Amino acid sequence: MSAQQRTPRRAIVSRLLVSVLILLASFTGARAQAADLLGHDVSWPQCPSPDGYGLPMPPDSTQFVIVGLTKGLAFTRNPCLANQVQWVTSRSRPAHAYGMATYPTAAQLTEYGSAGPWRSTTPAARLSNVGYAQAKDSVAYLAQVGWRPQVVWIDVEPRPAQPWPSGTAGRRALNRAVVEGFMRGLAESGYGYGLYSYTNGWSEIVGDWKLPNVPVWATAGRLDYANEAIDRCSQASFSGGRVLISQWYDDTRDYNRTCGAYQFTNFPAALPPRTGFLNDLNGDWRNDLLARTTDGKLWRYAGNDRGQFTRQQIGTSWGVMNLIEVVGDGNGDGSSDFIARDGSGGLYLYVGYGYAGPTRQQVGSGWNVMGDVAGVGDFNADGRTDLLSVQNSTGDLWLYKGDTFSGQTRTRVGTGWNVMDLLVSPGDFNSDGNPDLIAREKSTGYLWFYPGNGRGSLLARTRIGTGWGVMDMVEGFTDLNGDRVPDIVARQRSNGVMYLYPGNGTGSLQARVSITHPAGGTWSGLNALA
Repeated sequence: MSAQQRTPRRAIVSRLLVSVLILLASFTGARAQAADLLGHDVSWPQCPSPDGYGLPMPPDSTQFVIVGLTKGLAFTRNPCLANQVQWVTSRSRPAHAYGMATYPTAAQLTEYGSAGPWRSTTPAARLSNVGYAQAKDSVAYLAQVGWRPQVVWIDVEPRPAQPWPSGTAGRRALNRAVVEGFMRGLAESGYGYGLYSYTNGWSEIVGDWKLPNVPVWATAGRLDYANEAIDRCSQASFSGGRVLISQWYDDTRDYNRTCGAYQFTNFPAALPPRTGFLNDLNGDWRNDLLARTTDGKLWRYAGNDRGQFTRQQIGTSWGVMNLIEVVGDGNGDGSSDFIARDGSGGLYLYVGYGYAGPTRQQVGSGWNVMGDVAGVGDFNADGRTDLLSVQNSTGDLWLYKGDTFSGQTRTRVGTGWNVMDLLVSPGDFNSDGNPDLIAREKSTGYLWFYPGNGRGSLLARTRIGTGWGVMDMVEGFTDLNGDRVPDIVARQRSNGVMYLYPGNGTGSLQARVSITHPAGGTWSGLNALA
C-alpha cells in the first residue's frame, strides 16, 4: 500500500511531535531499552551447487551473522566457511559461529572415545570424549580459516542421520555426556558458548536437563514475519537458560533477532553443569573434596580426575560448625556452593567455588533437630538444588526443596530413617538420569543404595556393602577418577587411610583404592569431609 499524502501543516505537526518525543527520551534514556538487532545465520546451504543449495547470503542491512561450521553433522565441514567469513568481515558485521553436537557413529566412538580428558572405561566417559573431540574439531576449522569469534553456539537437535538414542532416561543421560564434552572442549579452548534447540527436540534428546547459566538461542521455526518470534524472548527456554537470540526461517533465509537488552555482545563460557560436576569447587571441570582439619582450618582438595589431589587452605575457625556439605549450585549463579550448620542450628550457604571468603547467606534455622544432611542435586526435577535430611526425634526423611532450604516447602519422603547414621548422595549412581541416595545402617554397618525416581521420591533399596561400620567418614562424589561415574570416598577409623570406591555406573561399587594425602601420611587429621 502506498503512503498517504500529507499536507505541509500535518508534516510540521509531525516534526514537532517527533522533537517532543526526542526531548522526552533524553530524560528517560537511562531507562530506555536498546532496540532489538536483526540478523541472520548462514552455513553450507548458502554454498553454490554442488556443495550447497545456492541460497542467498543475508542482505547488507543485516546487523549480525551466525556462521555454521559443519555440513549438518559433527566432524563435517562447511565448504564455504572461508568465503562466508570473508563476506562477514568485509562488511564489518559482528559474528558468532555454531557447531553441531551429534551422537557418534561406531567408528567415531572408536576413534575419539579414548582420546579426550576422561578415562575411556565407561560409555559416559567415551561419549564425553567424543563431544570434546567435536568441539576441538570445530576449533581446528576456525583456526584453519583464520577466524576467532568469541562465541560458538552448540546446535542440539534431532537428526535423521546419526539419530540420538531416546526413549529412556539412561539414554538421555548418555546424550547429555556428548553435549557436556562439547561444552568443555569449547571452554578449554577459550570460547564462550550457548545452546541452540527447541523444547520438544531438547526434551527428546536430553530430557528435562536444566542449564540455567548457559545462554540460549531459541528457534521459533517457520514464520511469516519478525514479530512472531518475539515470544521466544519472553517464554521459558527449553533448558532454563536466558534466551538471548530468537530465530525463525522461511524457504530462503534464516532470520534472528536479539532479545531484551542483549546487543549481540560476546560472553564467556558458562561454568560446568552441576549434573556431572556438583563437587567441582574451582570451575576446572574436575570434582574436588572439601575438608576440615582438627585445628578448624578449611581445605579444598582439588582433584585431577585420577583420584589424586592438591590442597589449598580456604578458611579458618571452622570448628564452630558441626556439619559441612557441598550441595551444588545453591543460589543459581552456576558455581558449586556448600552449606554449614552451627551449634545453634543455623544453616548457612557459602557461595562460589567452595571458598569461605564470600558473604554467607543464612538459609535456615532450627536445623539442630536434624541429623545428617545430604546435598542430592535436583532431586525433584524443578531445576533447583535440594537437600535430604532425617529428623532426629521422629526418624522422618525430609526433602528440602532448593527454593530456600527453609523447610517451608519441605516434603516427607520416608519414615523410620533414624536407623541410619549417615546419608550421602553421589549423584546419578545407576545411570538412569536421576539423583540417588546412599545410607548406612548403624546397627549392621550395611550400606544401602536408594535410587531416586526423578520426581522427589525413592525407589526400592539395594544393599551394596557390608562392614561399613569401620568407616568414620563416608561421602559421595559425582566423579573423582574421570570415568563420568559417581564414586564413594570413606576413611577407615582405625588407621586414617582414605579409600576411593569407584562406582560401576549400574548401582554398585568396584574394588577400592587408597587415596594419597597431598602432604604425605594419612588423613587422620580431618574431622569433616564434604
